[in-house]
Amino acid sequence: MRRFAALYAALDATTSTRDKLDALIAYFRAVPPEDAAWASYFLAGGKPRQSVPTRLLVEIARERAGLPEWLFDESYEAVGDLAETIAHILPPAARTTELGLAQWIEDRLLLLRGAAPETLRERLTAWWDELDWGGRFLLIKLIGGGFRVGVARQLVVRALADVAGVDHKLVAQRMVGWTDSRQTPDAARYLRLVAPAWQESARDGDAQTGQQPLRADLATQVHAGDAGLPYPFFLAHPLQDEPASLGARSDWLVEWKWDGIRAQLVKRAGCVWLWSRGEDLITDRFPEIEALGRALPDGYVIDGEILAWAPGAAVPLPFAQLQPRITRKTLTKKVLADYPATFVAYDLLEAQGEDLRTTPLEVRRARLEKLGSPGMPGEPAAEVAAPPLRLSPLVTAAEAPDWAALAALREESRARGVEGLMLKGRESLYGVGRTKTAGAWWKWKIDPYAVDAVLLYAQPGHGRRASLYTDFTFAVWDEAGGVRTLVPFAKAYSGLTDAEMREVDAIVRKTTVEKFGPVRSLRPTLVFEIGFEGIQASGRHKSGVAVRFPRMLRWRTDKSIEDADTLAMLRGFIKG
Repeated sequence: MRRFAALYAALDATTSTRDKLDALIAYFRAVPPEDAAWASYFLAGGKPRQSVPTRLLVEIARERAGLPEWLFDESYEAVGDLAETIAHILPPAARTTELGLAQWIEDRLLLLRGAAPETLRERLTAWWDELDWGGRFLLIKLIGGGFRVGVARQLVVRALADVAGVDHKLVAQRMVGWTDSRQTPDAARYLRLVAPAWQESARDGDAQTGQQPLRADLATQVHAGDAGLPYPFFLAHPLQDEPASLGARSDWLVEWKWDGIRAQLVKRAGCVWLWSRGEDLITDRFPEIEALGRALPDGYVIDGEILAWAPGAAVPLPFAQLQPRITRKTLTKKVLADYPATFVAYDLLEAQGEDLRTTPLEVRRARLEKLGSPGMPGEPAAEVAAPPLRLSPLVTAAEAPDWAALAALREESRARGVEGLMLKGRESLYGVGRTKTAGAWWKWKIDPYAVDAVLLYAQPGHGRRASLYTDFTFAVWDEAGGVRTLVPFAKAYSGLTDAEMREVDAIVRKTTVEKFGPVRSLRPTLVFEIGFEGIQASGRHKSGVAVRFPRMLRWRTDKSIEDADTLAMLRGFIKG
């Protein structure tokens, strides 16, 4: 635990990618495999479940520190982070412990859930007395389910590849499904993660290098019982320059950019798996897509998008229509009927057990089209017997022969229910993560919706921003009945520079009129341009609208609050 706490502090203290990578490599080289297994799980995005109710955690901490409730609340208000507050107020530790991270998790933390309050009080008090400030801070983050740190999963992959001495793409493949909560991290799994490359090449006459295709490692996983694992997802870069900078239009396959859940449909060993890009197994949430997979023969993996799409409709439904399919515990007939879903396929990664990722996209696309759909005229004959597979249609040269024509077509995105266009090199391979080494994919999105809105509420951020007010709620004017009132419609925390955040934080403290726990109600003085990707009517929000991916585009120092936009304008976006 002591080493992992030191690593957490090192990662949180720097924005340098090189420094973060060095800290990760040093940690993984120094700790035993069982500790490295849990550390890589958390750092790669695995989420600890909350094991102690927050109210009880605060009560136990106050009792141990001997603080009255009002003084704890004032301390929390000043610090802005619960784990940091508790770590500060506890008295110095009376002893130390050398228990490793795995022992802390498996022999202690996992036993907390469901324990009686008196048992929790006894255990937490004893454990806090064994840890320094950093260890206590980390412990509280883990038992509260709030652990997160500023390190990208791909950086963890690079560190493990350095430790293992293997290609990072191989480690990325092995890490697929690593954060699945149904599989407990352990030393054996970690050692497989960082094992030397499999010596398959010897039988191919290449015993000197020990190199082998990634598909050989996948085959080993299949034999080991991991047949359902997807491939690491290949991600696109946002296109910032003019598309003409990419060269000839003819070198690119162009598709619409769908607004759904990126997923891979896997059929192997007679079973079907549906994985989201976040490596959540969501097969049971989409039985109609599982049925599509069951009709495929073994050895097929299709990359695509899950969309809310009503039968017979010309365009998909808003993304929010997918959420009940994820959040509802039981999928009734009514839920399936009210929130229909489909799978739009745009890449074939494996066919008849053959890994196609190192073949050009144009070839993969041709094989995907042979899976075909009887309901889509003009496509080649089906390669296999399967129910209708909806393909992501290509924007043909006849529709848009050059970049100017594509730009004009892109303006139809919202009417088509999409976010813009995807540009994929014809010769591109299927890479790992957001890379250009395999050939580039670009997402050419339309400009976001934007409104000028008033800052109304603020609360502290997390991590390095825990002492600053950086999470904001914004409002627009409701002019119904001839009376102007500010109505909240969105929350945002990104888009400003660190210097701007500090300046806004100072204004928040000066203009606070009321406090609700960590939230401050403000005297309206500031206007920001808020951008968002989508909008729809919502009966759950006071404003009557829900927006998707809101963020601050800029601080409108040139505008007063009276110049902010209206709720009627927001609702007009829905009609458009």
